[in-house]
Amino acid sequence: MILVSGSANADPLKDEIAPTGKLRVAIGISPAGGAYWSTKTENGYAGVPVDLGKALADQLGVAVEYVAYPNSGKITDAAATGAWDVSFLPEDPERAKKIAFGPIYEVSEATYIVKAGSPIKDFASLDQAGVNVAAVNDTTTMRGAMAHLKNAKVTGYQTFDEIFNLLKDGKIDAFALSRDQLNALAKKLPGSRVLDETFKQTVTAVAVPLNHPLSLDYASKFMADAKTNGLLRKAFDNNGLKDTPLRAK
Repeated sequence: MILVSGSANADPLKDEIAPTGKLRVAIGISPAGGAYWSTKTENGYAGVPVDLGKALADQLGVAVEYVAYPNSGKITDAAATGAWDVSFLPEDPERAKKIAFGPIYEVSEATYIVKAGSPIKDFASLDQAGVNVAAVNDTTTMRGAMAHLKNAKVTGYQTFDEIFNLLKDGKIDAFALSRDQLNALAKKLPGSRVLDETFKQTVTAVAVPLNHPLSLDYASKFMADAKTNGLLRKAFDNNGLKDTPLRAK
């Protein structure tokens, strides 16, 4: 008798990309929406990453499970713990040391919104001693703002909601984020102003934990197809971004 080890139904890809039998998609939660942020709803979650994650799971033939975090830094830190399988995150060199990125599907401009009644009108008047700028902690945008501002103080906070309330109450002077998200935020904060200048170009891409080559190849092919088969456009349109052009690379 010949004994054969292993299962005849072994699937190396699924073992790597969905080891629990589900595709665990890490998402960042805030009211902002956009290409990266997702929102909590009565029935679960909504957002571009939510739609893309569901489509990827469907293509793999597994169920999807969303793993929610308050910001992209927390998602990055959790990659090494095996808590999630795929995500859709802003990319920068620091983050690329901890997770592997596939194709970029969004390019956006980062700038600042200033509180209602602020005399700040441009970067020069923003970058002054005594000016307090907030950013979501341990994010690409926060690192960019800290490199950009030489005199103003940049402080990181864990959640978008916390910063929103500080800005609304006038307890901070400005908030660093992508222009599209800040334009939407300005509608909720009468008198606030989004500055015209841009301090950083932010790119968002599909991501997997390090040392998951099969997962990265599969997710990269999925995103390349999503750009051409209408899936990415549909995900944007379904999440309030009908007027946002696709700026993939």
